[in-house]
Amino acid sequence: MPWDQRSKRLVIALLIIAILGFLDATYLTVQHYLGQAPACGALRGCETVTSSTYSVLFSVPIALFGALYYLAMIAGSIFTLDTKNVVLLRWLARLTAAGFLFSLWLVYIQLFVIEAVCIYCMASAGTSTLLFITGIMILLRKRQNTLNQAV
Repeated sequence: MPWDQRSKRLVIALLIIAILGFLDATYLTVQHYLGQAPACGALRGCETVTSSTYSVLFSVPIALFGALYYLAMIAGSIFTLDTKNVVLLRWLARLTAAGFLFSLWLVYIQLFVIEAVCIYCMASAGTSTLLFITGIMILLRKRQNTLNQAV
C-alpha cells in the first residue's frame, strides 16, 4: 500500500477517534482515583458499572488500560503521519482488533453480568468500534492494492 492522500486521511481518522477515546477513558480513570462515580445524569448505571469488581484488573482500573491503548494509537498515528510508514500503519490497524474485542467483552459484562450500562463505557466501546472499522479499511486497502498489482 503506497502512502497517498487516502492513507493520510485514514491515519487522521485513527488519530481523531483515538483522541476522543483517550479523553473518555482518562475521565473515567480520574473519577476512579478520586473515588467518585462519573456524572451520568438520569442514568444510574455508571456508578454501578464503575464500582463493580469488573471495573479493575490486577488492582488497575480498566479505564486506565483503555487510556493507555488510546494513547498508543495516538502516538502511533502521529508517528505514522510524520514518517509515512505504511508498515506501522498496518500494525496500528491490526491493534484495533484487540481493542474492539476487549470492548465487546466489556459490553457483554455490562449488559449480561452487571446488568447496568455506563454511557462513558459505551462511548469507549463506540470509539473502539470506529477504530476497528477504520483499521479494517486500512487492511482492505492494502489487500486491494496487492490484488491490483498481481493483475
